[in-house]
Amino acid sequence: MRSGAGRVAAAQPAPWRRSAVLVALMLAAFTFNTAENLPVGLLELISESLRVSVSAVGLLVTGYGVMVAVASLPLAHAVRAVPRRHVLTGLLAALVVSSLVAALSTSYWLLLAARLLTALAQALFWAVMGPVAVGLFPPEVRGRVIGALSVAGSLALVLGVPAGTWLGRWSDWTVPIALLAGLGLVSLVTIAALLPTSRPEEQPAAYGTRPDVRRFGVVLAAGALAATGAFAGFTYMVKFLGEVSGFSPSAVNALLVAFGVACLAGVSITGALLDRFPHAALATALVTQAVGMLGLYAAGADPVAAVVFLVLMGGALGPAFMTTQNAMLHCAPGRTDIALAANSGAYNAGIAAGAAIGGLVLPLADVRGAFLAGGMLTVGACAVLLGERLLRPVPESAADQRRHPPSAPSGLLRRISVC
Repeated sequence: MRSGAGRVAAAQPAPWRRSAVLVALMLAAFTFNTAENLPVGLLELISESLRVSVSAVGLLVTGYGVMVAVASLPLAHAVRAVPRRHVLTGLLAALVVSSLVAALSTSYWLLLAARLLTALAQALFWAVMGPVAVGLFPPEVRGRVIGALSVAGSLALVLGVPAGTWLGRWSDWTVPIALLAGLGLVSLVTIAALLPTSRPEEQPAAYGTRPDVRRFGVVLAAGALAATGAFAGFTYMVKFLGEVSGFSPSAVNALLVAFGVACLAGVSITGALLDRFPHAALATALVTQAVGMLGLYAAGADPVAAVVFLVLMGGALGPAFMTTQNAMLHCAPGRTDIALAANSGAYNAGIAAGAAIGGLVLPLADVRGAFLAGGMLTVGACAVLLGERLLRPVPESAADQRRHPPSAPSGLLRRISVC
């Protein structure tokens, strides 16, 4: 196992350059997440303009998620030897070009092709961006860096999609998509000018700080289960709030904004505490999500209870992914970009699976059943974490270690087993 001590780290840029690159990466995260979800707010406008069904436009979102899930790991492996500056500028160039093509599209199939190109870029962006960003700063603040990136990504749901939807309705659906190309260009120029060029393996965060294959598998499985559970219910949130909780359409729109604000608050609070309590942060996010979903199933017919449990679910959704990403930077058994790609792929596969599971439950039970299924899947994610904790070997006492000194191989395993 390669260790950080045995590698020569790349030279660190000046503090102002590090901050500028971090802001550019945050802007890119915001832009990618807005691009992914913006068609949700523009479904009817795109449908009328391109003369296709609303369900066909919905496939622009589904196909995007599937592409990210499938392409993340292969792409990360394919570019593992390419300097991160070159990779990021290429990905942002793809974002700019695909957004312009989408804005100029006059046919559904051209728009779909542009969306899939954006998805390919995003699939690799999330794998590369994390190690680059945290590698610019000291290890003791890496959790806060991940938090800042997660806040930027969450702002896409709270600010980017609503603003883009409003702009599209007041002008044309192509206008907010074209603006995404401008935001991507700002990130592209900043990173191309300020991020140093170095070999990927020389990046300070290129490898896990405490590699652990078992912990890697546990976090991967728990994150995928949590994503599946969350989107088994979240996909049908509007239907639940209207039919079960009895809210009006205007109230439902306000509650969705509250959900996004809760997500933003969750990642902000978690990011501030992530460096001190990395394990507790992941467990807390999953438990909170389970309580929120099961609470909606059990008491969602009461409007006040529905709002409380909706906020809990929203406050956990962002931190759940964010804390698994942070864990990968520590327990990755090899390169962190490969581990992050695996985590992103598993999460997006969970999103697709969750939406499918919720859809299968709906004909068999009312929409409350989708939240019960999602809550139980999240409980399963919590059980995976608890099982890993219970099965972890108890450390030997100092006296036992003096009586039975470890051999060289077992000593090595002991040094890297805790993540």
